Amino acid sequence: MIAELQAWLTSGTTSLALLCVGIVLLSYLLEDLAIATAATLSALGDMPSSLALMAIFIGIATGDLGLYVLGRYTRKVRWLRYRALSNSSFKVVRKKLTQRAFLNLFLIRFIPGLRTIGFTLSGFLLIPLPVFFSAVLLATSIWTLVVFTLIYQIGSSVFMQVSELKWVLIPLVFGLLFLINRFLNKSFTRGMS
Repeated sequence: MIAELQAWLTSGTTSLALLCVGIVLLSYLLEDLAIATAATLSALGDMPSSLALMAIFIGIATGDLGLYVLGRYTRKVRWLRYRALSNSSFKVVRKKLTQRAFLNLFLIRFIPGLRTIGFTLSGFLLIPLPVFFSAVLLATSIWTLVVFTLIYQIGSSVFMQVSELKWVLIPLVFGLLFLINRFLNKSFTRGMS
């Protein structure tokens, strides 16, 4: 059954389109898992690397842009805008985020747990879209290319090509990325207190 499913998914142009859509949708839920999946599919020869990278970039970029737009629209809710703009803690966050917006948005991409709130606040605080999008695309490009390349190199090794355990690579890498993110998050929050 698994072999038939794999053959169906990897044969023909329709199946490549479905794989691309699947990677885009997966990147909305778990970006690192989408990167690991796309790199593994590419390393195994089931998907061209350029197509896999394009699907990841489209998914991540549209997801980040969606957070920004969400922030812009929440600004239209009068009571929320009033509460946020009159809160003293929010004033500090606003000042820090808008002072060096490009650098701060670039760094937010690499700090686990800050992406959703940081990118939504960017829209809420009316950070110019070109500044937001250029910082996010640069940071996303670096992160995605590094992780994709590492997974691709591991997945395309001779051992992984002949091993029956090649599909274990996706959950293994995802677990490793999860642990790295937890470590970075704990290190970052420990430095904040």
